Amino acid sequence: MRIGVAADHGGFALKQHIIPALQEDGHAITDFGAADLSPNDDYPDFVLPMARAVAAGVVERGIALCGSGVGACIAANKIFGVRACLIHDAFSAHQGVEDDNLNVLCIGGRVIGAALALDLIRLFLNAKFRATERYQRRLEKIPDKQT
Repeated sequence: MRIGVAADHGGFALKQHIIPALQEDGHAITDFGAADLSPNDDYPDFVLPMARAVAAGVVERGIALCGSGVGACIAANKIFGVRACLIHDAFSAHQGVEDDNLNVLCIGGRVIGAALALDLIRLFLNAKFRATERYQRRLEKIPDKQT
């Protein structure tokens, strides 16, 4: 799968752990930054380009990391076509894709450890949208573009 990953200083260490692991799993990773650890960087500078790539289909799914995951989630959801959620539990990691077609996973690099983060990311990446009438109907009630 083609995956975009973005992180500010709060998610930088976690990004350094997950990218090699996902590459070992066979995924093609596009790293949207940060390229180095800078405590003065801002998550929108990395998350917004990654989210635009998800919306455009350049990457199939995205992973956004910041200290809490909250700011990254807010930024990603500003891009039409992106369905981003802050996920810190296993059920939501796969259910968000299966029922709600989640395409950007947001994680707090200062909230959970690297092993759990990688488990959640793998659940997210392995999940498939079920696209039943019920789930499709719900998504259609949420506009994917500005109205």
